[in-house]
Amino acid sequence: MLSPHDPHAPPTVAIVACHGQGLFEFGCAVGLFAPVRPELEVAWYTTLLCAAEPGALRMLGSADVQLPHGLDALDRADTIIVPGWRTPAERPPQPLLDALVRAHGRGARIASICSGAFVLAWAGLLDGRSATTHWRLTDTLARDFPAITVREDVLYVDTGSIVTSAGSATGMDMMLHLVRKDYGAHVANLVAERLVLAPWRDAERSQRVVRSIPKGEPTRLARLMEWMRRNLREEHSLKSLSEQAALSQRTLQRQFLDATGLSPIDWLIRERVAFARELLETTDRPLHWVAEQAGFGSQESFRRHFRGQTELSPTTYRERHRDAAAARGPGC
Repeated sequence: MLSPHDPHAPPTVAIVACHGQGLFEFGCAVGLFAPVRPELEVAWYTTLLCAAEPGALRMLGSADVQLPHGLDALDRADTIIVPGWRTPAERPPQPLLDALVRAHGRGARIASICSGAFVLAWAGLLDGRSATTHWRLTDTLARDFPAITVREDVLYVDTGSIVTSAGSATGMDMMLHLVRKDYGAHVANLVAERLVLAPWRDAERSQRVVRSIPKGEPTRLARLMEWMRRNLREEHSLKSLSEQAALSQRTLQRQFLDATGLSPIDWLIRERVAFARELLETTDRPLHWVAEQAGFGSQESFRRHFRGQTELSPTTYRERHRDAAAARGPGC
């Protein structure tokens, strides 16, 4: 992945902060994009930390932070991250709104975390688009900005040049999604591994967990998930999985739904598709081999589930990835 307006440079990510900025959301963006990652063997992002208001920023918790760049840095960014906004009803500074509109006009990708969607909304960048924010703020966003189609129960919404994510932690899912789009599934999975994150959570998954998970079960469930990832090629059933987890089938179903929003089998299928995507991107092996490695019983099953989650056939997905990789050039 190289910068579209400088074919010899890695893409530039600008992370914008204002007074009252939450350190968690800001830190998540910095922690994902800013570290040097030579082990990935790609032209990793250049990261710019940008203050949208003059002087040291008084962050949430009364921490004063001095950032090295101002809004002028947004003019050379390929991706801009807005990791929150202090008050949905408060109009952000006009220079920030102007900088975002200008960046979007020249083709930059702009992404928000949590209440950062309100900054994009004030800038008019979400008009006529689908978007999301934290579930406690979706009604406010829909009421105050009726030109936006607000999706209240998803992790993030990608409309191409604009990407919005829900509550704070879902920003990591959204940013890994951006990495996956820029560098492919293999690199995104390596980054997730280093951050000790799930490599992929479906954007359509619900923001809210209806029931709490009983004490002691998350560890058991996490162990089962890790075991399933290591044994994707094996044949699994609800019965065999419940025996592996030492849980009743009914309890396993309920705990999986609480933790992931999916049944155990649906979660397994999504993991298999995610692994198949990586194999399609990183190998030239035939489809029957990919299907076998990912644990699909037949090529027909593989194609059906793959298309159901990506809206592409495996062959088309591989061809598009190759075309994108060729366009990015060597070393990416």
